[in-house]
Amino acid sequence: AAITQSSGDLILNVDSDTTIAPDVVSKLAHKMRDPAVGAAMGQLKASNRGDTWLTRLIDMEYWLACNEERAAQARFGAVMCCCGPCAMYRRSAMLLLLDQYETQLYRGRPSDFGEDRHLTILMLSAGFRTEYVPSAIAATVVPDTMGVYLRQQLRWARSTFRDTLLAVPVLPGLDRYLTLDAIGQNVGLLLLALSVVTGIGQLALTATVPWWTILVIGSMTLVRCSVVAYR
Repeated sequence: AAITQSSGDLILNVDSDTTIAPDVVSKLAHKMRDPAVGAAMGQLKASNRGDTWLTRLIDMEYWLACNEERAAQARFGAVMCCCGPCAMYRRSAMLLLLDQYETQLYRGRPSDFGEDRHLTILMLSAGFRTEYVPSAIAATVVPDTMGVYLRQQLRWARSTFRDTLLAVPVLPGLDRYLTLDAIGQNVGLLLLALSVVTGIGQLALTATVPWWTILVIGSMTLVRCSVVAYR
């Protein structure tokens, strides 16, 4: 309704469990002054960071996703997913893409997940840039139990794999770094899953603990968390 009936040219999307800083609208709107920019997202933080050890880790994960991954993508002109909790879109561009956006299918059925990543890919397909604004801060509620967190991650993983296929025709027109980034996101997840399954198989079949697998995954996790803590 906002997209089709509003008279302005900027649409701000905010999740119902998200609180935005007072200057978020002005900072995102300033980035959108460039007509080549179709969408811009702010930096996400966990509003319930102090609730559990899981929410603290997710807050670290959000920091990495925003200030490492999205910041690097924006450096090369194309954030690959303007996250739903806080993103601004150019209304004139959305009107051009609305039919494709509203009729999104996955395996022949209407899709109800990953709509933010899907819309971002459509924006890039239409020739617009997508940007990240780190100073536009939004705090959102994150899962505080493993069950909810794993269901969320499953939805996001499905969206990443599905929309990477949608992005394949777009990638040749973007900087080569973004192709490398897309490969890393998808292959990295698959290799992590393969490592975990292999480790479990070793434990089950040989009754020996896969120490090297545990050491490598643990070391990589500590390195990433240390980067967040340092920054």
